[in-house]
Amino acid sequence: MSDGVWPLSLSLALFALAVAIVGVFGVIMTRIASQLAERTGLGEAMMGAFFLGASTSLPEIATSVTAAVDGHADLALSNAIGSVAGQTAFLAIADMAYRRVNLEHAAASAENLMLAAFVLVMLAIPLLGMALPQAAIGGIHPASVLMVAAYIQGMRMVSQTHKLPMWLPRRTGETRTATTGEAQAKGAGLWRLWLQFALAACMTGMGGWLLARTAIPIADHTGLSETIVGGILTGLAGSMPEFITALAAVRMGALTLAVGDVLGGNAFDALIVAFADWGFPGESVFAAAGRDQVFLLALAVLLTSILLMGLLYREKHGIANIGLESFLVLILYIGAFMLLFMLG
Repeated sequence: MSDGVWPLSLSLALFALAVAIVGVFGVIMTRIASQLAERTGLGEAMMGAFFLGASTSLPEIATSVTAAVDGHADLALSNAIGSVAGQTAFLAIADMAYRRVNLEHAAASAENLMLAAFVLVMLAIPLLGMALPQAAIGGIHPASVLMVAAYIQGMRMVSQTHKLPMWLPRRTGETRTATTGEAQAKGAGLWRLWLQFALAACMTGMGGWLLARTAIPIADHTGLSETIVGGILTGLAGSMPEFITALAAVRMGALTLAVGDVLGGNAFDALIVAFADWGFPGESVFAAAGRDQVFLLALAVLLTSILLMGLLYREKHGIANIGLESFLVLILYIGAFMLLFMLG
């Protein structure tokens, strides 16, 4: 190791180890979350949005905040925003695993519609912050404060939508309703489940910290930009819990949990931009944002909008037995990063 930079071979080995940690404990969290959704009466959508989505975002928090504290604004922002785009694309891949009908048709729920709109709000605020980069006070941009307030209010609205929805999807033969179950929050068994869930979440956070520590050496050795490393390498690797949990949930038939996990995780990942701003030394992280970060934000808004339209339109079958929106999300995601790579 020279000049404090890990050798490329060591960085890649540790990166692979971090991905494995995140993947294994992501599966464990999914299984526990499904049990908790039924035993607590929270339901799949709420469990996915509130607990599973935030917990599976721990790697992104660790990666972005660590990068921000170290002064790597491009990596911090690209990781958080790239994770939103990547997880939306992962949901399209999970759609392929459910062969009976398109996932957006079967998993329709008022909570997931509200979550998708909520994610768009959380993505729009950083765009406003980047348009006014000099508005920071004491190194903290007002957009960061607004994002926290918006997140709290947005999750409150999602909770109210779950309790008393004003809109309901039309039931069809393929619609899979969320498992609400009976509230059976009794006994030591429930506490044991929560403890296991918390331990699995902590392990994913540790994996995320390791991802952040290996990302910079990999970028230094390969010559890749921090935007590419954050948006693709750490963004996709850190999003592995969402992908694995969504895929596992689909395989278990917990479709609403799968969509709620991804959308809830996306809302929380957008909030990570505010955490990065607080950890960034000196000026606001919004002032350090460049063209590539604006591009990634616009991409995330576009992919989320397409997903929301898919949830509303509810096509039963489409291209390659997935919805047209899933096909478009995959094509646009791959095409966008190919463009970034060629121009980067």
